[in-house]
Amino acid sequence: MGNGPDPVRAADVAMAAARFAGVIQPTPLHRNERLSLQHGVDVWLKREDLSAVRSYKGRGAYNLVSQLSPEERARGVVCASAGNHGQGVAFASAALGVLARVYLPRTTPRQKRDRVARLGGEHVQIVVHGDTYDDAAAAAQAYAASTGTTMIPAFDDPRTIAGQGTVVKEAIEQLGRAPDVVIVPVGGGGLLAGTLAWLRETHPEVRVIGAEPQGAASMALALEHGAPIAMETIDPFVDGAAVRLVGQHTYALAAERRPAMIAVPEGKICVEMLDLYQSDGIIAEPAGALSPAALGLDLDLEPGSTVLCIVSGGNNDVSRYAEIVERALIFEGRKHYFLVEFPQEPGALRRFLDDVLGPDDDITLFEYVKRNNRETGPALVGIELGSPDNLEPMMKRMAAGPHRIERVPPDSPLFTFLV
Repeated sequence: MGNGPDPVRAADVAMAAARFAGVIQPTPLHRNERLSLQHGVDVWLKREDLSAVRSYKGRGAYNLVSQLSPEERARGVVCASAGNHGQGVAFASAALGVLARVYLPRTTPRQKRDRVARLGGEHVQIVVHGDTYDDAAAAAQAYAASTGTTMIPAFDDPRTIAGQGTVVKEAIEQLGRAPDVVIVPVGGGGLLAGTLAWLRETHPEVRVIGAEPQGAASMALALEHGAPIAMETIDPFVDGAAVRLVGQHTYALAAERRPAMIAVPEGKICVEMLDLYQSDGIIAEPAGALSPAALGLDLDLEPGSTVLCIVSGGNNDVSRYAEIVERALIFEGRKHYFLVEFPQEPGALRRFLDDVLGPDDDITLFEYVKRNNRETGPALVGIELGSPDNLEPMMKRMAAGPHRIERVPPDSPLFTFLV
């Protein structure tokens, strides 16, 4: 494995693919008709959600663990994860007979915790620690330092990066040619760095776009400042890519190739998750929908060009879909909240419905904020519009009516209790 400016070369990626040949099966590459028609380009989805661990993370983990010395394997391994890397380490450890300790933040969905346990079996011990990935990573580092176990980084190790680079290598082999554009979901940057390492020597003409969650755009921040910079706050919703600080190795490869970076709003990701599920039958987690969600943004794609999108994972907890639908509706401008002062008398709500709502609109929430003996009482009202275009006419009807109404903006602290 190289050092200095080239910590990972195409040869490292090829050797990683050879190491797990027969252990990690190739994932399908599917052309997506919906996205192709919608965006005027030829869209192909690399389905890492269909791997044994339902994400690409098993590739990097297996490549690293398989290269440990017998002494290192005997001491065991430890990792921190938002869920997917933990599954990859659990899979690799069970396959190679190595004991693993996996640190997960409390925000990790239950489904991912259960998958780590099932994949690792008797070879894995789960420790839930902290509220973010970075909290779990600090605890895992401390454990490794005190016990001598080997830390398996989620992204910032040349062996991990080389394993993740096999995704694009495999996709190009399946496609039979290089695409014009590759859109890569980005958290800590392991998949992005591996993609850049492979393409740099094999297909340097391919344009690479890194798609980050808008609330955790840590790679774009690093490239802007010339070094990895820890974000003060992040939105943890896209749990598989909500990383506060990108890696040194991953940053170095990104800084050399300078991929275009795009921040994808969390609401846009939710819209794409629902489209993937309802139209294509694809269960994608938030990070898994990052790449296709980016297609709807200003990417300056050449009409008819071939675009490879990596669906990086499908470890989504079904209990999260209520929040996903809510975020999608708000992003599309179809869900709004209001504080309405109602006269405390029979028929008040009925008059509000008749005066304000359109024929395709609906009340989704009605809750008195405070009941008292006054003549009026404030209520929190959620309204789902049949179309975003219905908002302006409804606001005019509200203004013309007798009710005192205050709209709750999405950036209001009150919104954190609603979404």
